[in-house]
Amino acid sequence: MLLNIHWQLPLQDSIITFALVLFVILLAPIVMGKLRIPGIIGLILAGVALGPYGLNVIEKTSIDLFAKAGLLYIMFLAGLELDMNEFRKNQNRSLLFGLFTFSVPFLLGYSVCHYLLGYGVQGSILIASMFSTHTLVAYPIASRLGIVRNEAVTVTVGGTIITDTLVLLILAVITGLAQGKSDTMYWVQLAGSLVLFSFLVFYLYPRIGRWFFKNVEGEKSSHFIFVLAMVFLAGVMAEMAGVEAIIGAFMAGLALNRLIPHGSPLMSRVEFVGNALFIPFFLISVGMLVDLSVLLRGPQALIVAAVLTTVALTGKWLAALLTKFVFGYSSLQRRVMFGLSSAHAAATIAVILIGYRLEIIDENVLNGTVILILITCLVSSFVVERNGKLLAIQENDAPTDALGVQDRILVPLSNPNSVERLMELAMLVHEPAENEALYALSVVDDGDEATKGLIQGNKLLETAGKMAVAAERKLEKLTRVDYNITSGIVHTARENGITEIIMGWKPKPNAVDKFFGGIMDNLLKRTDQMVVISKVEQPFNTIRRIVLVVPQHAELEPGFGKWLGTLRSIAVTLNTRFLLYSEGQTAEVIKAINKSAKQKIELQYADYSGVDQLPQIAEDLKADDLMVMVCARKGAVSHTEEQEKAPLLLSRHFENANFIMVYPQEPNYPSVDGTFQIDGSLPLSIRQNLERINQLGNFVRNVIRGDN
Repeated sequence: MLLNIHWQLPLQDSIITFALVLFVILLAPIVMGKLRIPGIIGLILAGVALGPYGLNVIEKTSIDLFAKAGLLYIMFLAGLELDMNEFRKNQNRSLLFGLFTFSVPFLLGYSVCHYLLGYGVQGSILIASMFSTHTLVAYPIASRLGIVRNEAVTVTVGGTIITDTLVLLILAVITGLAQGKSDTMYWVQLAGSLVLFSFLVFYLYPRIGRWFFKNVEGEKSSHFIFVLAMVFLAGVMAEMAGVEAIIGAFMAGLALNRLIPHGSPLMSRVEFVGNALFIPFFLISVGMLVDLSVLLRGPQALIVAAVLTTVALTGKWLAALLTKFVFGYSSLQRRVMFGLSSAHAAATIAVILIGYRLEIIDENVLNGTVILILITCLVSSFVVERNGKLLAIQENDAPTDALGVQDRILVPLSNPNSVERLMELAMLVHEPAENEALYALSVVDDGDEATKGLIQGNKLLETAGKMAVAAERKLEKLTRVDYNITSGIVHTARENGITEIIMGWKPKPNAVDKFFGGIMDNLLKRTDQMVVISKVEQPFNTIRRIVLVVPQHAELEPGFGKWLGTLRSIAVTLNTRFLLYSEGQTAEVIKAINKSAKQKIELQYADYSGVDQLPQIAEDLKADDLMVMVCARKGAVSHTEEQEKAPLLLSRHFENANFIMVYPQEPNYPSVDGTFQIDGSLPLSIRQNLERINQLGNFVRNVIRGDN
């Protein structure tokens, strides 16, 4: 077969081309890693070597499709990973940085090009706008280092869309003037199309996405294809509106931001495909633009290239320095901002190529711009790699909002219909950076049908395992045969040092549960971990508001900080807001904590008169609300007798609603209701006898109180 292949350059066979590029994507980062050089640089240099101005092995047009997709993917991920709470909080800072990183390079570039290099007004404006734009080539490095939520990175990403939009509008103006389109109707049409485009993306995209994720759940690959289609549709609409497709991709990321939570399986798929395929193709294509031979074409090309590169880097450095002084950022943050905003790539070459085709600029600027792209991409990658690591270390050493010890989360599984939602909730609560695994448990009754139960339990654990793999989470799958479900959960929690138990809601107790107490009742009596009971039937990424019901004096409980931190983490991940039903000092404490927290959450407040208000709260709930009710075990400071009615009221009035019950962590003391605390290390026969004594005691107390 090999004899039938014609090895002519550039390669004509698409299979050979694709295979070669894949090996470059595989090997370049490995080789660069040995040399302690960012992998991005290896991909760019590989493009230089294999491109039309190097060995001419690969024709640029053969990878253009993937390359263009990679550029849109970078901008989409930038919008998708943007912390919208932080962005809203820092939108004025992003606006100011965007103006700085646009105006400083623009003014500096115009002065140098017009007065030093002698270009005309239109040419100088076009070249100066090229200095102002930048491409987030090093953003994948920041994402890998885990610093994308640092304020400096958030402000830089937000500023990118400001400066690129201004540059592309200038390009539209210059192009219109050069083509004679200077009449009023042209500008009115451009403005109108941009307004319509913005409406379609920011108003319709979230609604279409929410409907799709709620109603199409059978094939998870369809979620990814849907997201990809929406990104490229936004790029097409942006071009139809008269701006570059990268603006549309970024806006699509912002519009879908709330629907694709960080750490979710869908987010993992989106990042994986982009980082493994599309983005490397784009970086290789950037290298293919570089023609090193321009350096040998006389001093004029060298002078222009040196001046353009110096002005480009100096302008971005000054913009980052001004931002540091205005907002009081650290030197590390300033260097990361400079690194992210200093790379010039696709938008830059697009501006210059259009100017060259319109004969506004000459060949020297075109060739000098290509050298500028190579140098600024190298500088950007080095700066972000070096200073991003230091910033990540600094963030890890800084105090955070997290309270308590590292979480160990146990998810008992018994109902196939609730596995997906329980695992989603567990992954929302569990920090991806933690080394601890999630624990999924199947408890099988030690009876005649144990074998059948083991088979069913393994199927549930297999489903949970697939979700964990898709989200790149570690999962410990546990199976336990015990004399009842509660004991299996309790003993597993003790043996594995579990700090939090997340389980599904059982709406209708059977006769045995009424007689001896249900799984939830017995579990609460025998554990001191935080217990979360969930009845959520729609994907968490479609939740728009958390309705939080908190009893009075909840702040006095030992587990107050843990459950509040958990709910805050969920709200931050989902980019949602709180509606708080509480009263007195409890409400004030929650408000104060939110006000002083590093990541603030939008918080509304409503008066709360007690559990009897639940029916009214149910009537006010919206379809995409999640009601979270904080309860307390018997004997706790915030516990009241009326709280015992909560499960019954939830069953009656919240049948079609999403809700979660949270029982805070308790200190490890003997049970206040007189039951034995059963040590899991005791022999099984002794534990069974003690359990029967507990059940008999509960029954007698219920008869005496008339609760049966």
